[in-house]
Amino acid sequence: MLRFALFVLFGAVISGQAPSFAQSSSSNPVSAPQSDNSPIHPANAVASAPQSIPAAVAAAESAIAVSDWKTAEAKLDPYLAAHPADARALFDAGYVADAQDRFDDAAALYRRAIGADPNSFEAHISLGLLLARQSKLSDARPELVIATGLDSGSADPALKARAWRALARIDRDADPTAASNDLLEALKLTPETPSDTLLAAELAEKTGQLDAAAAAYRRALDKDPDSVPATAGLAHLLILRKDFPGAETLLRAALAKKPDDPTLTAQLATVLADQDKAEALPLLEKLHAVHPDDSAISQMLAAVLAEAADYAGSDRLLLHLLAASPNDPDLLVAHAQNLVHQGQLEQAYTAFDKATQIDSANVDGWSGLAFTASKTHHPDVTLHALTMRSRYLPENASTLFLWATAYDTLHQKVQAAAYYHRFLLASAGKLPDQEWQARQRLQILEK
Repeated sequence: MLRFALFVLFGAVISGQAPSFAQSSSSNPVSAPQSDNSPIHPANAVASAPQSIPAAVAAAESAIAVSDWKTAEAKLDPYLAAHPADARALFDAGYVADAQDRFDDAAALYRRAIGADPNSFEAHISLGLLLARQSKLSDARPELVIATGLDSGSADPALKARAWRALARIDRDADPTAASNDLLEALKLTPETPSDTLLAAELAEKTGQLDAAAAAYRRALDKDPDSVPATAGLAHLLILRKDFPGAETLLRAALAKKPDDPTLTAQLATVLADQDKAEALPLLEKLHAVHPDDSAISQMLAAVLAEAADYAGSDRLLLHLLAASPNDPDLLVAHAQNLVHQGQLEQAYTAFDKATQIDSANVDGWSGLAFTASKTHHPDVTLHALTMRSRYLPENASTLFLWATAYDTLHQKVQAAAYYHRFLLASAGKLPDQEWQARQRLQILEK
């Protein structure tokens, strides 16, 4: 139970949401660093069709070259008032707004440039990259797809590669196979970058190619031995393969260089807990002290505290988390399990019941509800919970005993006797107290 919980929680620590295209570092330390989605500088892009450049536009582009936005705007605004359909000037004006983080203005100007010239490669790619930076991925994708299909003229070929890389990041969660193809298209145009290597590893993992993913992470580490994303990615694969000693060796070496990295620390704590090493607890306590508001770390610490039989300490963390997320079924189940260990069975019954009402596929919730319902004299609920649990897991000696006692309490003698017999076969001496009770009840039921 603990090991599964820690693995799931560790996934929460390292997993990202929809891919971010901000120029800051990625919020997902295992994912590859984000590609360059900064605005397309007019110096690197040309109009789709040859044209003479009006003096005002040329002067604006000279000002843009030295980041003199005020001068550029002073040239472009009156020119566009007189020439509202000049695609090049509209693109330049869009770039000026984009460079100043006036994103709505930039998007509107890029769209006007596209309206003036639907085949404007630079306008489509700039709009797509801008929307991607704003996490408007469903709007960004079609613009980038159009850009990859357009003739980029004499523009830098790396620009189209940027469009393919941005598509790869947009597609990586919904369609990792398509994302791999996007990345391959980018590599046809420009050499592989460290970011590409990490993304290739991530995509290989998502498509089940774990050997290829490991090879890519190792290749990234060969190029940059201090790469935290590559180390975390490879460690994640080793954890998946249950190579806990290998992951521990890798992570300790990395943490010797970067002792305060939260991702690597969380991974090492997970690996140590999976090996039942006591060092996991102080490591998580240290991590929690630095990141007290990180819910995934708090859940990991709560799980390790429960494993160490500090149920009260574990529950303090869980109650804090439940205050923010009162309908989280996993938190409710963990809380209820702590209550069971502390002898608070009625409260545990209520928490298990709430968890299963929220998530009808929560097996741990149904198991807990069956047990606490039995202990609190709700045999009908015990039978229902056992029925739901049986949809997902096979019976064992403990559940068979609960079936038997629930039927027995309800005076359904035939069913109770049948389950007592099944329990005795399954237990085979493992649960002597319950076996004695089962035999005593069978003597009475089968008179």
